[in-house]
Amino acid sequence: MSKERTPLREAPEPLEANDVATITVGVIVWFVLFFVQLPFYGWYSDHGHTWFIWTCLAGGACGLLGLMYVRARRDAIARARAAGPGAPASPDASGQTPAASDTTDPEKPQHG
Repeated sequence: MSKERTPLREAPEPLEANDVATITVGVIVWFVLFFVQLPFYGWYSDHGHTWFIWTCLAGGACGLLGLMYVRARRDAIARARAAGPGAPASPDASGQTPAASDTTDPEKPQHG
């Protein structure tokens, strides 16, 4: 009995989607659900279900954090594409790209 192996294939490129729009819709849905349930807070409280309301608020708040993340990611991808191939993708600890931080500053002492 021999098992035939399928040849390994390279993984496909990831699909790009409009993450900002997707997260924005999700945030709006969470906050709408929160505000729609607020008038019924008394009923939820009487039945021990106030966590429904607070879950919607937490979902909206977490979605806002996600929105900040995907916007920063989108902007970083756009900057990397604009810089062209071979350009550094991210800044170093000083906030400058490595190519920009290699320049010599006459005010700084030279080491070496």
